[in-house]
Amino acid sequence: MDRVKFDGLKSRDWLVYKHPNEKLVLGTQLIVNEGQAAIFVKGGQIYDVFYSGTHTLSTDNLPVLSSVLNLFYGNKSPFTAEIYFINLATKLDLYWGTPDPIQLIDPKYFVKLRIRAYGQLAIRLDEPLLFFKEIIVSLKKDELVEYEKVQDYFRGTLVTYIKTALANKIIKEKISALDISAEIPSISNDLKGKISEELKLYGFTLINFYIQSINFPDEDFEQVNLILQDKARLEIMGEKLYERNRSFDIYEKAAHANLNISKSIGEFHDGSDFTQQIPSQISTRLKICTSCNEQILATSKFCNFCGVKSDVQIICHSCGSLNEEDSNFCSTCGTKIAKQICECGNELDSIDRFCNQCGRHVVQDNP
Repeated sequence: MDRVKFDGLKSRDWLVYKHPNEKLVLGTQLIVNEGQAAIFVKGGQIYDVFYSGTHTLSTDNLPVLSSVLNLFYGNKSPFTAEIYFINLATKLDLYWGTPDPIQLIDPKYFVKLRIRAYGQLAIRLDEPLLFFKEIIVSLKKDELVEYEKVQDYFRGTLVTYIKTALANKIIKEKISALDISAEIPSISNDLKGKISEELKLYGFTLINFYIQSINFPDEDFEQVNLILQDKARLEIMGEKLYERNRSFDIYEKAAHANLNISKSIGEFHDGSDFTQQIPSQISTRLKICTSCNEQILATSKFCNFCGVKSDVQIICHSCGSLNEEDSNFCSTCGTKIAKQICECGNELDSIDRFCNQCGRHVVQDNP
């Protein structure tokens, strides 16, 4: 007696398998294993679906077949038909990931980040007829449909849902990418509902959906890390001292840039060395340009931001108050802000205790 059976694949990655034998007879035994379904097709028309068990193909379980055989074969028992085995077992190891990063501006640190995500999902085919009707046109003889084809089909929809959910969370709810990990459970639940509805249209049931990681490249994190370092310095040093140190950093970098430029320029037309005109010490006395309100060195004759000749006020290094350029003491806190000159002729800051040229101890004048 003829028998039709498919024992599956060791990899379990198959979804639809078309049995190669299309020549059948009445009385053929159709054996469907647990976790499978078999769809009986003749002439492109679906006649029935058989679930796990042993089935004898006859006019009793295929009543429509009787009229077809009478019409086309004159009651002869041999006939041709196609049998497709469908895998109904739950597929647990389906992985997904964003093929390209989502570029967003972080709402907390205001830097552009390239957000990536990946995870895992598990699905099960519960309505084989619904799914089969969607793909039967694309099937060929002896074709094996694997789960990879299903992943390719749903990948575009899945990634669109994920990108939209992450963008909404970060932009609309203003959650920083650094804090997004705490939101993974809620994002996963929201996405699970939307993806589940999409899969139902093709007969699938979404068993599980997980986001394993939401991250961004290391070079993007370096930008955020610099901001976090500055924030830590601000909290430790206090706002006024932090701002003052930030100003020092800016002017040190500016002086270094000028030094590099001078080396490439060489000497001026009058034969003087440009490098000799760069101060050996970056003064901590700052003043405010009255034209553009930027902080510049107290010794500057012109603003290095707007180019306007300095008509300036000096910032007190102790309390941050503004004072006239020729002031010896701060009008707010009384701190000495006048220039000091070492015995060696080097110009000192009011807070210096030792000369950075000759090493002499500086005598601090009390107001």
